[in-house]
Amino acid sequence: MAFASIYVPDFSIQAVVRAEPALRQQPVALVDGCPPLERVVAINEAAARGGLDLGMTKSQAIQFRSIAIRLRSRVQEEAAHAALLDLGWSVSPRVEDTAPDSIVVDLTGLASLFGSEETIAPLLARRASDLGLSVHVAISSNLEVALHAARGFPGITVIPPGEESRRLGALPVQVFSPPAEMIEILERWGVRTCEALAKLPVLELSERLGQQGLQLRQCARGASLRSMILAEPKLCFEEEMALEYAVEELEPLAFLLARLLDQLCARLSARSLSACAIRLRFELDNSSENESAPPLNPHVGGREVKIYEKRFTLPVPMRDSKMLLRLLRLHLQSDSPHAPIVRIFLAADPAAPRVRQEGLFLPSAPDPEKLELTIARLANLVGNSHVGSPRLIDSHRPDAFEMSRFIPLHNAPETRQKNIDVPGDRETIAAFRVFRPAPRAKVTLREGRPVHISFPNMHGKVAAASGPWRTSGEWWREDAWHREEWDVEIDRPSLSSANTIENSSSVEPQRGIYRIYYDTLLQAWFVAGMYD
Repeated sequence: MAFASIYVPDFSIQAVVRAEPALRQQPVALVDGCPPLERVVAINEAAARGGLDLGMTKSQAIQFRSIAIRLRSRVQEEAAHAALLDLGWSVSPRVEDTAPDSIVVDLTGLASLFGSEETIAPLLARRASDLGLSVHVAISSNLEVALHAARGFPGITVIPPGEESRRLGALPVQVFSPPAEMIEILERWGVRTCEALAKLPVLELSERLGQQGLQLRQCARGASLRSMILAEPKLCFEEEMALEYAVEELEPLAFLLARLLDQLCARLSARSLSACAIRLRFELDNSSENESAPPLNPHVGGREVKIYEKRFTLPVPMRDSKMLLRLLRLHLQSDSPHAPIVRIFLAADPAAPRVRQEGLFLPSAPDPEKLELTIARLANLVGNSHVGSPRLIDSHRPDAFEMSRFIPLHNAPETRQKNIDVPGDRETIAAFRVFRPAPRAKVTLREGRPVHISFPNMHGKVAAASGPWRTSGEWWREDAWHREEWDVEIDRPSLSSANTIENSSSVEPQRGIYRIYYDTLLQAWFVAGMYD
């Protein structure tokens, strides 16, 4: 049995730098508190070398012009902790949520998948780097030893069984996070390392420091034992960013969205998942007064906040951050927020990755991701209501339909194969071709029934007629309808190559079935369509 402990040093700073990769190699300090009492609460090693100290006021920290000053973000810390858990679940279902900056992974049974412990440790470090985190990884057969070694040793540490006490000996006692009073007592005794603490006599240590001192000695000897407290896996992929300055233009907004999408897709990839939908929410600047701005939401943070929300359903599950960014840009170009943006929230609804195999003898279909991008571009040009798939409306109005979102069939190859039947088993299916717009027609009636019809590029005698069917409705609207419909079978001549009607007797007539109607409001005949 072996455990891998993953520790994120300078966790608060890394949570913020994770959204700004350009700051990874620079000195960074975080400030927290209510203005004007903001103070430095976290610094990285580069900032400490630059002379910055914890507890300085923000005005003092600003004097160090080479140091990047950022606000502490607890929302980004939660997202970084969620990414750390995703890292653990990417290799094992047994993960302990030890602390905001630490997790423990049970490596039992993973050798057949990932190799030896020396191979798994670099793999965890690489995956953490893909998630925007720089971590320390320690592996040991003792859970507590792995946890303390990750906090004490940089980089990758693998401790063989039986070497726990010797490897922990060089670490300072502060790695166990004892109370400040105990650290002061041990300092007066001259006990500063785990090796010195492990050599203290048990009886005298118990008399002076009690059971807490004995537990500390057990940790220093690498003999402390406990069971894992397993964390329950969660499928929640959310990223949020608070902006120091409001963003008004699409280009800088797209730059920020690209960072969040990279983080989301990296987390989805770590869990072997894809996104079936993207949820976007902007918190807008209240100081911007615009009558066309979205309505106020009084339930955000106990104050009135303008909210812009969108949900983008994807045709197929995907996790290509560049493709998702193009889709978001096109949607935002056609429907942009009406006020500057001060906070960005981005979430992905997880789904299993798309797995599809085309048939060997079937024509290749367009890639769903590229097709969705093309549809989004067309919608940006002509409007969302003019692009999509027609869908019938539950209404008595003739030819009533609306445009819905186009979603390609995932089982199209199977559908095509099922349609290849034995000729004797084929069923006759009637289809109706609707003419849009319906052309006007000249109809000759005899005893109230049509006997001859002509309309552009066609004329002929009516061989059979069925009707009329009278329909009307919505008389209170300007576009009310009132029509008398007929189904007619027409003997018609063939059309010439110039689309003109030839009345020559040598032309053999062809039969066709049409639906025509008389619009009583317009006092005119029209051809609704043709039966196939």
